[in-house]
Amino acid sequence: MGILQIFTLLGAMGMFLYGMNLMSSGLQKAAGDRLRGFLSAMTSNPFKRVMTGVGITALIQSSSATTVMVVSFVNAGLLTLVQAIGVIMGANIGTTITAWMVSLLGFKADISILAVPLMLLGFLFSNSKNDQHKNIGELIVGFSLLFLGLSFMKESVPDLKQTPEVLEFVRQWAGHGFWSVMIFLGVGTILTLILQSSSATMAITLIMLSMGWIPFPMACAMVLGENIGTTITANIAASVGNPAAKRAALSHTIFNVFGVVWALILFRPFLGLVGKIIELLGFPNPAAEGFAVSDPEGADGTAALYGLSMLHTLFNTINTLILVWFTGLIAKLVSKIIKEPEKKEEKAFRLKYIEAGPLATPELATEQAFNEIIHFAKISRNGLGYARAAINETNADKFEELRGKLVKYEEISDRIEYEIATFLNAVSAEEISERTSLMVKAMYKIIGELESLGDSGESISRILSRRNIHNKSFDGGTIKKLNAMVDLVDNAYDVMILNLTLAFEGKLDEISNAYAAEDRINKLRDNLRDEEIESIESEHRNYQTSVYYMDIVSELETMGDFMINISQTLYKTKSKIS
Repeated sequence: MGILQIFTLLGAMGMFLYGMNLMSSGLQKAAGDRLRGFLSAMTSNPFKRVMTGVGITALIQSSSATTVMVVSFVNAGLLTLVQAIGVIMGANIGTTITAWMVSLLGFKADISILAVPLMLLGFLFSNSKNDQHKNIGELIVGFSLLFLGLSFMKESVPDLKQTPEVLEFVRQWAGHGFWSVMIFLGVGTILTLILQSSSATMAITLIMLSMGWIPFPMACAMVLGENIGTTITANIAASVGNPAAKRAALSHTIFNVFGVVWALILFRPFLGLVGKIIELLGFPNPAAEGFAVSDPEGADGTAALYGLSMLHTLFNTINTLILVWFTGLIAKLVSKIIKEPEKKEEKAFRLKYIEAGPLATPELATEQAFNEIIHFAKISRNGLGYARAAINETNADKFEELRGKLVKYEEISDRIEYEIATFLNAVSAEEISERTSLMVKAMYKIIGELESLGDSGESISRILSRRNIHNKSFDGGTIKKLNAMVDLVDNAYDVMILNLTLAFEGKLDEISNAYAAEDRINKLRDNLRDEEIESIESEHRNYQTSVYYMDIVSELETMGDFMINISQTLYKTKSKIS
């Protein structure tokens, strides 16, 4: 095997993997945020959860992408752990469709003949101004590259029959009974870990089997190993996520390892069942003693390919039928293994929904970021509570404690804004649709306004601190007026969070509630300012105390401005993307 042939094989494998990624990406973009709605609507019972996993994986042609998506949704609180386990089980069944597609089209129909003309069609679609057409173009090009890569892989692998000594060496590894099964299981696991794609490993296994390199039982052992290796992708995605995300990824590992254990215990009977099914379809029994692929294009070659695909499907289907009834038990087990960390006050304000990094598709990542923004708004509201307490506090030591908390909240809002912005930067770096681009721009603006709300709380603490340094204080009437202003700002928070939630659900039709809240704040600000000016003139109130009072009123009114800006941004963005 020459150097050029080795590089051709590696290049063909790269083309296959790139084509699969491109096809998956195009499908996900074409589906867009409808996937999130599909996930949330179809997880109400175990059957629906499994079928959701099957459907999404069949659609996007990547169990890894589905699993990472599910882990991210658990991380984001959009799915419970029990729901996620059901979807992951379904994803394992859905990924077997890829094996059948490769077996039927890549080996028997040789769709690579149509791949180049299809690339022309994909190129024409990708040059369209319509985002959906571009996504379809990406899908078509990816589909073409996948089968071109498979065709080149088949052509570039050496024919070991022309080098009997090498063929004999490979076959020696298959002659050690159960230990050979374990060896090839390990090969399948390691190859999947390296390629990060069980579909690619499956394609390689199908090629090795059809070329007569390895017997049918050893190819089946490799397939079992691929089911273990594929779990690493979700575990990598969850490694920086919250405990719920890590539990979802671990449940995937437990599910697949359990399946491999029973399949190894019943290895020969299981292969016999697969062989009988293939026989019923009118082909030779690939699990029969002495079966060998003499003609890759003949009946024995077809039997081997269909047998391996059938084993893959049966393995995941049976495993799901066994374990789907124990999802609650699996959830309890992984919860015991991965415990909740001790909650410290500082950790309570970390990001909840985007710790696992961007999803495979930017359209879904924006949903995740939006959920984090709602969480940010709720955290920001806590700062107003401390500002109210600081306004009412007369004890110097307790005031300093509250002032410290307001300073801390300002730092927290800075950090959350930065982390969400970093996440959005990663999303923007991908190829995104015009709709997603508008959403990302809106979210940048919203997190800026939320960070400014944190600044306002800290500014109020500074005003109160200067008042105390100059030995000034507010009388009961002034405190009452400030509390009335805080009440209106608190109501504006209610409205802002409601509008954010409605926008997230796609139900924000108007923002009259936000304008009404802003109007009430402005009217009270004007009334309080007029009353104070009149009191300075008629009652000779201390001017410096009045300045501190009016500065706080002004800062509270400014908070109302930030909140109306958020509602306006949401409404304008919805109008643009509708």
